Amino acid sequence: MRVRTGKFARAVVPLGLASMILAACSSDDGPTYVERPVEDIYNEAVDNLEAGRVQAAAEEFDEVERQHPYSIWATKAQLMAAYSYYLRQEHDDAILSLDRFIQLHPGNPDVAYAYYLKSLSYYEQISDVGRDQRTTQLALESLEEVSRRFPETSYARDARLKLDLTRDHLAGKEMEIGRFYLRRGHYLAAINRFKRVVEDYQTTTHVPEALHRIAESYTALGIEPEARKAAAVLGHNYPGSEWYVDSYAIVEDASVRDPLGTQESGFLSKLWPF
Repeated sequence: MRVRTGKFARAVVPLGLASMILAACSSDDGPTYVERPVEDIYNEAVDNLEAGRVQAAAEEFDEVERQHPYSIWATKAQLMAAYSYYLRQEHDDAILSLDRFIQLHPGNPDVAYAYYLKSLSYYEQISDVGRDQRTTQLALESLEEVSRRFPETSYARDARLKLDLTRDHLAGKEMEIGRFYLRRGHYLAAINRFKRVVEDYQTTTHVPEALHRIAESYTALGIEPEARKAAAVLGHNYPGSEWYVDSYAIVEDASVRDPLGTQESGFLSKLWPF
């Protein structure tokens, strides 16, 4: 029997143990239940995983814990079952298994990997900005936890890269909602969304446009000081941005302001290019 270390470590079968198999039939016409040595079950699971039979691997890893819950291989099998579910893109099952592993084995040497795999399971479910972003928020929280708990690991380094993309995605959702309100003349609601981008997602690519849309919305409301303030912040932080050029044109040209705050006056057709 081969002995391996690392992710696909194999269990070592003590001499003579492989022959100790107990079989019992639950009934004449029912399925046969066979209790097998823990090493046999675990190694078969690894064989299945290496061969690409991921579902069979997950079932065998689960079987390790079911038949031998107090063995040293049961703990490893819990994590490997979660990994198998992750490979099958059964993310919910993977997350449940990982949460259980983390709760039961908080001091295990592999717990950092468990947190990281959990964050990936959320991250890979991120949908386009047109859909609900609850999973994206969970991905953000999970990635932040990996970065905070295990700052010196390779898992944390990768988590920090994915955090930037996750924040940008959440900011994009806020921008989409803000634009929706702006198109319909709900300027205060739009301003709240754009301000959230500026305050909560300062490092994302959406901030220049958010500042421009704030200036745009305040101009529509006839609140010129606030419009100028947003444009000034935009100009100070992003002086070469095309959004600053547009904002400057808006706050300096009173003719584009809608004094009635209505779409009928043609305000949105002047300020909204889409």
